[in-house]
Amino acid sequence: MYSEYVEIGGFDVRLSTQSRFDNKIIKNKRVICNRGGKQKKKSCDTFGTSTVRRKQNSNSRAIGCEAKIIFKSIYGTPDYKVYQFDELHNHPLEKRSDLKKARQMSYSKKEFIVRASTSKIGPTMAHKLKASLRGRYEFVKPKVVDYQNLRRDINRVIGYKDAQMIVNTMNDRRAHYPNYSFKFNCQDDVLDCMFWTDEMEKAYYAEFGDVISFDATFQTKKNLMVFVPFTAIDHHKKSVIVGSGLLSNESIESYSWLLKAFLKTHGKEPTLVLTDQDAAIKQAVENVFRNSKHRLYNLFTNIDFRKRFSKLVWDINMKPNVFEVKWGLLMMEFNLEDTRWFKYMFIIRDSWIPGYFSDIPMCGLMKTTLRSESMNSFFNTYSESRNLLLSFMMNYDTSIQKQRNTQRDLDKASKKASYKMQTPQEIELQASKMVGKFTLCSTTTVKVILKMNLRHAFTIMMRYGVKEIPERYILKRWRKDVISRNYHFSYVQSDSGDCENVKLVNDSYYSFELCLDIVRDDKKRLALFAEKQQMLLKEFESDYIYPGLKSKTDGEVVCKLFGVTIPIPEEI
Repeated sequence: MYSEYVEIGGFDVRLSTQSRFDNKIIKNKRVICNRGGKQKKKSCDTFGTSTVRRKQNSNSRAIGCEAKIIFKSIYGTPDYKVYQFDELHNHPLEKRSDLKKARQMSYSKKEFIVRASTSKIGPTMAHKLKASLRGRYEFVKPKVVDYQNLRRDINRVIGYKDAQMIVNTMNDRRAHYPNYSFKFNCQDDVLDCMFWTDEMEKAYYAEFGDVISFDATFQTKKNLMVFVPFTAIDHHKKSVIVGSGLLSNESIESYSWLLKAFLKTHGKEPTLVLTDQDAAIKQAVENVFRNSKHRLYNLFTNIDFRKRFSKLVWDINMKPNVFEVKWGLLMMEFNLEDTRWFKYMFIIRDSWIPGYFSDIPMCGLMKTTLRSESMNSFFNTYSESRNLLLSFMMNYDTSIQKQRNTQRDLDKASKKASYKMQTPQEIELQASKMVGKFTLCSTTTVKVILKMNLRHAFTIMMRYGVKEIPERYILKRWRKDVISRNYHFSYVQSDSGDCENVKLVNDSYYSFELCLDIVRDDKKRLALFAEKQQMLLKEFESDYIYPGLKSKTDGEVVCKLFGVTIPIPEEI
C-alpha cells in the first residue's frame, strides 16, 4: 500500500535503518524519502601537496527531507503497524515517469541489451535503437546510463569466474549436444587453450577439409586470448568453419596442442594447410601434421608489380624449371636480384609456389590466408575484444548461425536454379543438376569438379554416345546435395535457458505483433485490443510479486541471461 502511495505521490524512498529480534525477525523498519539525510562534508586542503587522486565530485540528492514512515512489529503476531508517518516534503515532487521504479529495467529489457551485444551493438547504441523502435525517447523509461550499468553489473557478477563458467558451459554442450567435441588445457589452474567443434563442422571437414587455413588475428583483450578459427571452402566456394580454438599465447606448444586437439577430433590430417609465415605455426604444423603439405601464402598483394607477379605465381600448370627462369627474369627487370627478402622467398619457393603443389588435388582452391583473415573480420563484426569469454561465445554462436543461414539459402537457391545450357548435350544437363556451378567449356572448372585431367575426355564420351558422367568421376565435394544426402543434423537450440520456454516467448512476440498489425489502422479495434491487454495484465499482476527496487543486477538474473550457473567450487 505504501509503495502505491509513493508512486502516486511522485517521490522515491529508501531503507534507512531496521532492527531485529534475537530470532532474526524484523522489529522495526524506517523508510525515508530518497532526498532525506544530509550531505557528507568533505575537507579540502588547497595548500596540500598530496599526490592522492581526488574522487570525482558528484551531485548529491540529499537535502534533509523529513518525509518518512516507521513500521513496528506487533508483538506475538506476524503483523506490523505504522508507528510514525511524516508526509511533508521540502522539495518539488516528480512525475511518475521520472521515478526510479519507472527506470527499473525489466528482464526483457536486459535480455534485449545482451542480445543486441551479440551483433556488436553496445549499450548506448542499443538505447538509441530502442528509442527508434518505440518512436520517441520519452517512451524508453530507462536512461542510457541504466543500459551502460548492465555491462558493469555483468562484469561484477562474473568477474574472475569467467573461465570456469565457459568451461562448464562447453562441457554441458559436449554432454547434451550430439557429436559435440570440446577440449581444454590449463596451466597452473589458468585456462591456457581450448578447442571446440560441433557435428556440422565435423561434416564440413569430412567433405571440404582437403585444404584448410587458419590464422590468429582476433584477440580478446579481457582474457588476453587469441581466437583461431580453422577455415575451409564449401561447395558454394564460401568459407566455412571446421573448428575453433582460443589460445592464451602464440607459442609452439600452444599451437601444437591446438593442432593435436584438431587432429584427434577430426581423425584425419588435411591434404594442404595454408598459413602465414609465423614461425610458431610453421613448427607446430610440421610437428603435428606430418603427412600434410604446408604452404605459405603470397605476401605481394600490394606491390606495384603484383599483376606480373600474380600471373607468374598462380599459374598452377607452370613447371618448376620454367618458373625459376621466369622468376629470374622478373627480378632482373625490377632490379630485385640483390634484395635479401626475395632471395629468401626464392629459396623456400617449394613451400608457397602453387606449381610445386600441382600434384595435390584442390591445391589451387585457396591461395592466401585472406580466407582466414576474412573469417576473423567476420567474427569481429559480431564481437568486441573487451568481451568476457561468455559474451564472446554468445557472439560466436550468433555469427555461426548467420553463416549457416547463408549456406542454407545458397543450398535452396542452388536446388531451384535453372542454368542456361551452353550445348545441347545431355551430359551437360546432368552436370548442371548435380553441381551448383558448372561450365562445360571451362577446362579449369572441369578439373576441379571432376576427377579428370583432360578436357578431351568429354569429347570422347560424347563421340561414343555416353549420355551421363560416370559416378566415379564426379568429386563429391562439389555436389549440390553433398551435405544433405549424407548427413542429418539434430538442430539444437543454443539459446540460453530452456529451449521450450524460448520458443513460447518467441511465439508470444509473433502473435502480439501479428495482432497489432491487424488492428493498427482501425482505431476502434486498436482501443479494444489495448483494453484486453490491460485486462490480461491485471489478471497476471494479481498473483505476481514484483521484485524490490535494485540498483544492480544480481547473479541470478545474469546467470539466466547467459544460461549458466555460478561455479562452486572454482577450479580455474
